[in-house]
Amino acid sequence: QVQLVESGGGLVRAGGSLRLSCAASGTIFRFNAMGWYRQAPGKQRELVATVTSGGTTNYVDSVKGRFTISGGNAKNTIYLQMNSLKPEDTAVYYCNAARNVLNYWGQGTKVTVSS
Repeated sequence: QVQLVESGGGLVRAGGSLRLSCAASGTIFRFNAMGWYRQAPGKQRELVATVTSGGTTNYVDSVKGRFTISGGNAKNTIYLQMNSLKPEDTAVYYCNAARNVLNYWGQGTKVTVSS
């Protein structure tokens, strides 16, 4: 059974940094892509950043230049370095892993950015 475990969330002041980690277990196969999504209170879940097994990255416009996704290699582990955090980045961040038609989700890690 595939499991994704996130860590690294917390409370930080605006302008600060956090690094999220996501480690997958329960599979020997490499995912086609892994990524981070977030859901703020009262809002829909949105894509933050993804990385393919080939190393191609994609970011939502609001985090470009501030967030960096890395990993997605054979270790099935990804990271999200978040710099220059803003209060609007406050959300629960979820790790996602995709292989063919299957999608897996972590339990989420909360990020709170105070002004």
